Amino acid sequence: MRIDVPYGREHITVEIGEENFAAAIGPNEVDVGDEGETLARVLDSPVGSGTFSDFLAGAKDLIVIVNDRTRPTPTARVLELIHPQIRNVPDVKFIVATGVHRAPTEREYREIFGDLYDEYSDRIIAHDARRSEDMVHLGRSKTGTEIYVNRNVTEATKIIVIGSVEPHYFAGYTGGRKAFLPGVASYETIEQNHKHALSSKARALALEGNPVHEDMVDAIKCISDHDIFCIMTVLDRQHRIYAATAGGVNESFHAAIDRALEVFSIEIPAKADVVVAVAPYPMDVDLYQSQKALENGKMALKDGGILILVAQCRDGVGEDAFVRLLSASPDPSEVLREIDRGYKLGFHKAAKIVEIAEWAEIWAVSDLDADLLRSIFMCPFPTLQGAIDKAVEVKGKDASVLFLMAASMTVPRVVQRGV
Repeated sequence: MRIDVPYGREHITVEIGEENFAAAIGPNEVDVGDEGETLARVLDSPVGSGTFSDFLAGAKDLIVIVNDRTRPTPTARVLELIHPQIRNVPDVKFIVATGVHRAPTEREYREIFGDLYDEYSDRIIAHDARRSEDMVHLGRSKTGTEIYVNRNVTEATKIIVIGSVEPHYFAGYTGGRKAFLPGVASYETIEQNHKHALSSKARALALEGNPVHEDMVDAIKCISDHDIFCIMTVLDRQHRIYAATAGGVNESFHAAIDRALEVFSIEIPAKADVVVAVAPYPMDVDLYQSQKALENGKMALKDGGILILVAQCRDGVGEDAFVRLLSASPDPSEVLREIDRGYKLGFHKAAKIVEIAEWAEIWAVSDLDADLLRSIFMCPFPTLQGAIDKAVEVKGKDASVLFLMAASMTVPRVVQRGV
């Protein structure tokens, strides 16, 4: 049988025997209504705040926080809806919440802002976490994280956040508070926060007791004196707007979680011998982002199985501290010892990779250099077909192969029915 697998903006077609095919799964199918009506409705009935019109009443200045292109957030569609109202605010600016990612390219800016890019281009700021002169200290979290946030945000009277909510492998979920930390926080603040990703409580779908999430919530408290209105979207498998929430930062975020689970929490009948974990566009921009697919893919994999990462990684490895650590270590245990000696941003990704490597094999199909992949405990393959054929050969003719088509944001759960 033939399977079409996303790879960058294209697809790869592979063939697999029906006796080996376990499933090809992605986000659950859901009914999507009129997207414009979905958005308009929540602006008039927000949670934890007055209406959007009430929020903008008398506004003299405004900053809009938007995601970069490592997220599929439908920013342009939201902006089209609110544009008639925000254009009347005398001073409007936009900031792209890059966290530690690079600034968008011209093409990515146009993808983010759509037809409004030319009108707003001279008022768009790309957050740079390394520019300490742009940061303002707001306080300290309960765990000691020093909260520094971009001054363009702190100096605004009104703040709008446009985001999307889906599972996140160590923050529990994307959306809401993540616009501020890591979105517009300083490098040092992000590094201190992400160190908590080493905790066993920092995992997908987990909020209570998750130290990463709780640290982010503390960051929001440091800016609670500002007037903030959030617009959160939940997308379906075609990146259409399935649901939306609006209002207060925490209220709109939590209101979106159940709808996100309807799309991204996936039932599977059993774990597989081989899991093809796909990081789809735009989450495949680099290895730093694509690693998330491994974290969700491992949940569908048997002990001793083979996990095949499929990610174009068109920008290379991204923030490379985790790659430097992995490639300098002769075995996985040395990686963990080095992290114990001192955490640096990205080391949590190294830890997650070696934790998988201790009980499974990691293979990779990407544009990354083959020698680099070998140096970080991944076996490279030039083609996905070759990787699948070899995996079936290694695991046996009855090996089960499961395709997780959007592994960066879908969380598989084993559900045995009729037992």
